[in-house]
Amino acid sequence: MPRRYLFVLFIALLAAASAVQARPPAEAPANSVLLIAKPAIVDPNFTHTVVLVTRTPDEGTVGVILNRPSPIPLSDVLPPELPSGNYHDKLYLGGPVLRQVVIALFHADRPPRAPAFHVLRNVYLSMHPDNIRLLLGNARARYRLFLGFSGWAQGQLKAELVARGWYVLPAEEAMLFRRDTSGMWQELFDKASSPQVSSPVQAAPRVQAAALDWAFSNTILPPR
Repeated sequence: MPRRYLFVLFIALLAAASAVQARPPAEAPANSVLLIAKPAIVDPNFTHTVVLVTRTPDEGTVGVILNRPSPIPLSDVLPPELPSGNYHDKLYLGGPVLRQVVIALFHADRPPRAPAFHVLRNVYLSMHPDNIRLLLGNARARYRLFLGFSGWAQGQLKAELVARGWYVLPAEEAMLFRRDTSGMWQELFDKASSPQVSSPVQAAPRVQAAALDWAFSNTILPPR
């Protein structure tokens, strides 16, 4: 991916759309889906991954890999002024883009003051230091930290769907913060590839790609 676009993604995450932030969480539509890698994906960055993705204001797509825990201690990557004592979860590898940057996926009853992407009702994604500082200082906060993120340029993800690279499923908060992620990919792959699944975004690849815009702005029909 071009360096220029990586820089744009970085700025977009720091300056997420203020209009989305200003709306009460109950009124903001879901802005995320789960991508489940098909076995055809051999890129080691995404083999057997489950990726939470959200749309940027410029219609790019960014997200974090949910099932790649890292052995790296949080204290090794945080600046000295940020405490890590309240964080008892693992640090996850969010993706191949800007791996030195800490990303937070977190629950908040109110939209955060610092820039963040609205993912689901009361769930946000941000790399802004102010959000991360507040989370680390709150022993009761519900959040998970990632190193780096995953990113697609405008139209790139649709092309990958046409190429049969991914299944698409609804995102749910319980899945985002699940403690044990070791069996997550297999569980969701089996669910998405089941003949009984009949959601618009799990149809033929070109239908998936055409439905992606709809998926980001509507509640996805649950699998039957």
